[in-house]
Amino acid sequence: MQTLPASPCINICRMDPDSGLCSGCFRTLDEIASWSRLDATARLSVLDAVDIRQRSQQTSPPARLP
Repeated sequence: MQTLPASPCINICRMDPDSGLCSGCFRTLDEIASWSRLDATARLSVLDAVDIRQRSQQTSPPARLP
């Protein structure tokens, strides 16, 4: 039996309307809703996307105020 990667959920469930991502786990609603049905390969693909999204959020320069 294959071990499935754990969910990246950290119980901060707020969807950002601009990005369409959860501000806690950086997943889309579709990724969150389908997580329990995904196999290990698909979960790893989502986790890779989450990692990229999270790193891009952390390295983005702060927005300038008018």
